Amino acid sequence: MDLAFSGWSGILILVVYGLLMLGVGLFTYLKNRNIHESLDEYYLGGRGLGVMVLFFTFFATQYSGNTVVGYPPSAYRQGFEYLVSVPFFIMIIMAYLLFAPRLYKLGKKYNLITPSQWFEKRFKSKAVTILASLLMLYGLGNYLLEQLIAIGQGVSGLTGGTIPYQVGVIFFVIIMVIYGWLGGMRSVAYTDTMQGIALLFGVFMLLIGSIIYFGGLPTSADYMQAYSPEKLGIPDGLGVVNWFSMLILIGIGAAIYPHAIQRIFSAKSERTLKRSFSRMAWMPFITSGVVFIIGIIGINAFPGLSTEESEQLVGMMASTIASKNVIFYWAMVLLFGGVIAAIVSTADSVLLTFSSIVSNDLYGSYINPEASQHKKLLVGKLAGVVAVGILILIAWFPPATIYQIFILKFELLIQIAPGLILGLYWNRLHTKAVFTGMAVGTLVASIVTIFDISVLGVSNGLWGLLLNTGISVVGSLVMSVSVTEENEAKQVIGI
Repeated sequence: MDLAFSGWSGILILVVYGLLMLGVGLFTYLKNRNIHESLDEYYLGGRGLGVMVLFFTFFATQYSGNTVVGYPPSAYRQGFEYLVSVPFFIMIIMAYLLFAPRLYKLGKKYNLITPSQWFEKRFKSKAVTILASLLMLYGLGNYLLEQLIAIGQGVSGLTGGTIPYQVGVIFFVIIMVIYGWLGGMRSVAYTDTMQGIALLFGVFMLLIGSIIYFGGLPTSADYMQAYSPEKLGIPDGLGVVNWFSMLILIGIGAAIYPHAIQRIFSAKSERTLKRSFSRMAWMPFITSGVVFIIGIIGINAFPGLSTEESEQLVGMMASTIASKNVIFYWAMVLLFGGVIAAIVSTADSVLLTFSSIVSNDLYGSYINPEASQHKKLLVGKLAGVVAVGILILIAWFPPATIYQIFILKFELLIQIAPGLILGLYWNRLHTKAVFTGMAVGTLVASIVTIFDISVLGVSNGLWGLLLNTGISVVGSLVMSVSVTEENEAKQVIGI
């Protein structure tokens, strides 16, 4: 009996998971009928997420389509150099600990819904708030594009090409919009929990199946030694510099994801937040470490794949393993259902935060300050639909690999870090210095990225961040701050 993923078997899996996600959205809506009347309830789940739900929604934010679908192909192409992907996620947890507990306290004190509100509260500057909001919207749009591409590739791989890439994107975007509109943050968090459990089980079963049927790491190492010795080597000096710069870029950049910050605000208590982070500390080894090994095993399992072909690696490996054994078949069903659900719920989380910034920070603060919460929610939802429509047109023929898209968004998003993090602790941080640093960092990162300029192997976004931070710090030391301004800042950040 052929148990490989193909045709109707793959379609059935997708329909079941789609219906489950719709069911979660409907259940959440029926349980919380006032969800569409309160920004707090819709965007933050009423600030009542417990330890396990918060853990899994953080887990889904950090480990989604770009990890399970995108990281093994990168390991396949780069070899053991890509081991750096594990410390990426360790750095993210370390970056969270720099600011998350303090930001949670201030978010609760001032009833903050979005990170843009923190910029407005701290710096009282329209220019700083709008620039930070635009950078966050760029990062969110970029991340959403990445998830849409991952959805299409995941569906195509799962069904053996029966469902075309583009049809998979459209189908799950419709599912995402419906259940997101119904349940807001709560429905996103609940689906995160569902897919997280399925994903962890499925990834480990994929690893076990890969070792049994493809020979494991020793076999792949022998193959690489014979046919691709460059994949066994260590990076040169410039490569090591690039490693460290990427660790900083991704560690800080992923920690300041706007949708991750909203999860900080959504925690039931500071204790709940810290307990969730303590569990997240183990995930780099359990998740990114495992998918790295799967990518390395894939070098021997499917040798000679082109860049485009390697993007389907996880689907190809799972389909082969599923054809060998009934137990592995159902494990791969759970895995790919979890992968698709993870990607969709992460995409919906990004869309939710995108909508909240448009509705609350741009429309509600500057366009129509008198708007009711219901009207703000409606504007945010409509803006989200328009954004998704534009991104679908781009995702229809994806412009780069998932990993390249993943890296691109950090170059500009990370420019909000000095104002966000330093602003939590330093009373003298000057508004004009923050704006100038953010603007210059954005401009420099954009120029070196657009013209593909590489300086000393350091990532483009990090050069922008270094200039940004330097201008913010030196400018704040040089510019005079009145006693009144310093006391106001002290009152805002004092706990």
